[in-house]
Amino acid sequence: MSALSPSKSQKLRNLLVPPLLRGALWCSYHLPIHWARSVGRWLGRLLYRSDGRSRRVTERNIALAYPELDPAAQETLVRKSLEETGALAAEMGHVWHAPWRHTESLIDSSEGSDQVLDALAEGRGVIILAPHLGNWEVLGLHLATLGDTVALFEPPKIPGLGPIIQQARERSGGRLVPTDPRGLAALVRCVRKGGISGILPDQVPDASAGGLNVPFMGVTCGTASLACNLIRRSRARAFMGVAFRSGRGFRVCYLPAPDGVYDDDETRALSAMNNAVADLVRGHDTQYQWSYKRFRCRPDGDRDHYRDLKLPRSRFEIKPE
Repeated sequence: MSALSPSKSQKLRNLLVPPLLRGALWCSYHLPIHWARSVGRWLGRLLYRSDGRSRRVTERNIALAYPELDPAAQETLVRKSLEETGALAAEMGHVWHAPWRHTESLIDSSEGSDQVLDALAEGRGVIILAPHLGNWEVLGLHLATLGDTVALFEPPKIPGLGPIIQQARERSGGRLVPTDPRGLAALVRCVRKGGISGILPDQVPDASAGGLNVPFMGVTCGTASLACNLIRRSRARAFMGVAFRSGRGFRVCYLPAPDGVYDDDETRALSAMNNAVADLVRGHDTQYQWSYKRFRCRPDGDRDHYRDLKLPRSRFEIKPE
């Protein structure tokens, strides 16, 4: 039997993935969250044993970010990180499928939200720098309960997933706008009028012009300039934000961003932002998305830490900076 052509394969994926996601979210929601997380961590252990892309990227990232750890400690962190990645996926029924009131009931505490509300009461807009740590989807939903919230949204490549994700993210009252000039303008207007926006500060820019190469956890890598540019353009107050996974559900935290993110010098501003993300990660290292190629460089053509990961295991090695 011949393999499916790329076009037929894409059509089949477009047809099957949305209903499969809805079914997975339904199943996750109907499990108690601690059971769902247990299932997810078991799947994460399978991911570790499979020696696929996720494990190899996680291993490379942890070797780069934690050179002080011996190999056994690094491998323990790799395994636990993949288990938490599984827990993140498995709890999403409680985050994307459940009624907002149910998701809200899983938030044990909201530390620092009073400081965000104080900034809004002064008439200043707020930008939350929310890295891929804990469950950033919970944080985005919580943000919309504090004030008028606008966030950027780039629809996924599978068309049927866009409405599912957009509906889930707007459940608590936030509004998503496209990642184009009109969407950016709407975001800036919202913040200048005293609203809120959440930005992922650790997403590597797709285009070379989208950021600079500055250190994160001691490794120079591509860092998007969008967040710091918006802070300067809107004159908003900046906070770091995260929803840590806790025993019963989630612990939401907001912390004032360091003064350096307001710096007119882009390199200093982005370095301060990366340092603030690293401070959040420390102590919660397993809840960071280490399976993401965070240490990619921009512009293209600079050092590629991931080039050899598809080779047989005996032929790839860590090459620290």
